[in-house]
Amino acid sequence: MSTFAELGLPTPLVAALATQGVTEPFPIQAATLPHTLAGRDVLGRGRTGSGKTYGFVLPVLTRLAAGPTRRKPGRPRALILAPTRELATQIEASILPLAKPLGLRTTTIFGGVSANPQITRLRDGVDIVVACPGRLADHMRSGHVKLDAIEITVLDEADHMADLGFLPEVRRIMDATPSRGQRMLFSATLDNGVDVLVKRFMNDPITHSVDSAQSPVSTMEHHVLHLEETHRLPVLVDLTAAPGRTLVFTRTKSRAKALTRKLVASGVPAVELHGNLGQNARTRNLEAFSSGTARTLVATDIAARGIHVDDVRLVIHADPPVEHKAYLHRSGRTARAGASGTVVTLMTDAQVRDVRDLTRKAGIKPTTTQLAPGHPLLAELAPGERTFSKAPAVDNRPKKVTASGAAPGGGRGRRGGPATPKENRGGQRSRAAGQEQRSAGSASRRSDGAASGGSRRSGAPASGGSRRSGGQGGSPRSSGAAASGGARRSGAPAAAGRPSGSGGAAAFSSGTRAGARRSR
Repeated sequence: MSTFAELGLPTPLVAALATQGVTEPFPIQAATLPHTLAGRDVLGRGRTGSGKTYGFVLPVLTRLAAGPTRRKPGRPRALILAPTRELATQIEASILPLAKPLGLRTTTIFGGVSANPQITRLRDGVDIVVACPGRLADHMRSGHVKLDAIEITVLDEADHMADLGFLPEVRRIMDATPSRGQRMLFSATLDNGVDVLVKRFMNDPITHSVDSAQSPVSTMEHHVLHLEETHRLPVLVDLTAAPGRTLVFTRTKSRAKALTRKLVASGVPAVELHGNLGQNARTRNLEAFSSGTARTLVATDIAARGIHVDDVRLVIHADPPVEHKAYLHRSGRTARAGASGTVVTLMTDAQVRDVRDLTRKAGIKPTTTQLAPGHPLLAELAPGERTFSKAPAVDNRPKKVTASGAAPGGGRGRRGGPATPKENRGGQRSRAAGQEQRSAGSASRRSDGAASGGSRRSGAPASGGSRRSGGQGGSPRSSGAAASGGARRSGAPAAAGRPSGSGGAAAFSSGTRAGARRSR
């Protein structure tokens, strides 16, 4: 296999790659670099984790560094479009240590955060913009950025942008870039809406399909656990309480939020990631998962594309996805870059046909096991001693931040730590709730849900529970009041750190049936 230097990368860039521990090109990089470095339009297809990011980052950096033009205020030289904020952030993280030795500047543009710092960076001048289509289009309309100086345009995860409905904005953005510029499109699949972009904007592209999205990963094991509805939560607690990072997928935002609270209440440090979170909360929670502060991330399909966290040992489909492409992208968060990993799908009697069709279309032949909590296979799938946090299930005192950085009662979290449920709905309201709690004291009659430390005025639920929850088997909206200490009207709570408990499982299972009707 050729080295990066033999493929034509400049010496400073090769050295910068070496400092990042990257010394040999992946197949998709070796295949595409000769053409991308020559300025050709390229279509690159490879399954998730195959190295597509460096496949376009390296030629962008090389060609900009060698080019005669220089950056101008409000006129970037290269544009990389990505479907999600997290992916845009990770692309920039890959670029930054490589761009610095070459004297190139980069910035990210996406919604959910203040536009002013982005406007300032654009005004100061950047070489590379990594952007989500919506916010970039806003800056174009307001005149803060012009794309007439773009030399290279990259579409990453193009099929996902098509799935999310970004195509109209993408077409408007692409129309604003010079037709003579180089264009690269990288995706796990090249079909449907992606083909529309190819025909309209690419000039005689060279296609490199290193592997198909259907290609199974030899270092990934697939298991289907056939269980009863009431066993779903205890099995999840057992698996996530093992050492290492675990990524748990749900179908809806409300399900991700509810399950996170149940895991935290059961003693598993967990954080959530979904579209209802503000950008600061999403960033903090992803950082907590990456650093190991929280070893479990509960997410919707927002985390199924492009999110890379090292050493995710286990991916769990708590809710089987609707389509096989989502299964492959979710599963691809483990066994990346040659590492090994395990994928587990939880299946009830009502889901047997759907899961069978899903795995068949995905080209996967999983091992199916019918089991209940305590089955020996659980220890094989997630080896190691189970550990739980020591936070009590019921505590009328103000809550301290747990090991995961989240207040176990859904109350005020520390600044810079993982976002608590209350912070997810707005940091100012969360801080106000904490101030009122401290002034009122733990014995205040106006506190609604002593276990959470939040006040009725703030609307903070009791450790993820609802004010109206009743007993252990609360509704999906109760978000596990019984498992986490309950609200004022709830019944006897389950003990913290105990992996069993049918009440939380029943609430979680009822959410499974309703979840498909809600948006991600």
